[in-house]
Amino acid sequence: MATAGKDLSEFDRQSLPSSAHFRVGIVVSQWNDEITGALLQGALEVLDAAGIPQEHIHQLQVPGAFELPLGSRWLLEEGGCDGVIAIGSVIRGETPHFDFVCNACAQGIMEVGLTTGKPAVFCVLTDNTWAQAKDRSGGQHGNKGVECAVACLKMIAAREGLQVDRTP
Repeated sequence: MATAGKDLSEFDRQSLPSSAHFRVGIVVSQWNDEITGALLQGALEVLDAAGIPQEHIHQLQVPGAFELPLGSRWLLEEGGCDGVIAIGSVIRGETPHFDFVCNACAQGIMEVGLTTGKPAVFCVLTDNTWAQAKDRSGGQHGNKGVECAVACLKMIAAREGLQVDRTP
């Protein structure tokens, strides 16, 4: 396994873009809430380190991973957010339900980003076991919430850097 023994969530706080004016949405699945809660905490720590005021962070809870794309779209289109982090956890069971939910969720979040033109970051753990989910939500492999918050901030900054004043 490529992640064995590695904490993938280390980042240089100095490398975060100037973000105090960013408006960030976080949509969180209530399913597997011990895992999604830990991912949320990781994301919030990064946003705090980047200097984003609490009032610029908009959280929305949805029932499960399947609902993350719609919640993400709401935060980007109606919530005035510059980017969104979609947090969820799907753990493989004994039926193909896992595959359907994971595929729909990933495709949906990608589509939200492409159709809105704003970053929609996929922070959904798709693990085979509870132990793997724990390892990636603050355990031995770090916290995917941290990684995704960093990615969201960098994508918002990248989009901002492309916006050019076109007035004569």
